[in-house]
Parts: sequence; structure tokens; C-alpha cells
Amino acid sequence: MTLELTESEALRLWQQAALSQVRDDVPDLTLRQTAILLTIYLEPPPHTVRGLASRLAVTKPVITRALDSMGQMKLVSRKRDERDRRNVIIQRTVEGTLYLERLAEIIADAANRLSP
Repeated sequence: MTLELTESEALRLWQQAALSQVRDDVPDLTLRQTAILLTIYLEPPPHTVRGLASRLAVTKPVITRALDSMGQMKLVSRKRDERDRRNVIIQRTVEGTLYLERLAEIIADAANRLSP
């Protein structure tokens, strides 16, 4: 299924999804945190700080700060790579999965409201 949107409709969709999320009783994520979370959940693991920094074209400290915040919200977790103790593997969590499922529902609902 292809959804054809005008630029105005695309922005309205984003606005409606953002408003729904702000009104919901869920943590507010920055756009950067959202991009990181979506990358972790939509692209195949394993995920490392170095890999995420490269993928998003940001520094490792940027990723680390975002992961610290998302870890406090239990949206992701970290553990040492047993094969290479220098690396930290970023892991998905049940809370993170539920968060993104809710976000997907919000976006789908907003898109359905745009359709005639």
C-alpha cells in the first residue's frame, strides 16, 4: 500500500502524531532519541554505540547520552559484549517494544484521520 501525501499533509500527520504522543502518559523523547530507538528496533542487531554513531552520523558521546536517558526509561538496556569486552551491546526491552507499538498506533491513527 502506498500513501501519497502532500507536503502539508505529511507535516499535519507528523503534528497529529506528536500531539497525541505529548498528550499520552509516555516519556517524551527527542527526535534524536526517537531516531536511535527506531534504528535499534527496526534494523537487525547487534547494535553498539560505535555502530549507532556511525549509522546516525553523530559522535559516540551523543549516542551515550541518549542511551543513558532511554535506559532510565527502560526503553533499551546495555550489556558488555562477551566476545569483545570493549564493546557494549544495546538491547531491546519489553518496555521499548511497547513504546514503539504505541507510537505506531498513534501514527496509523493520525494517517487514517487524513484519509477521506
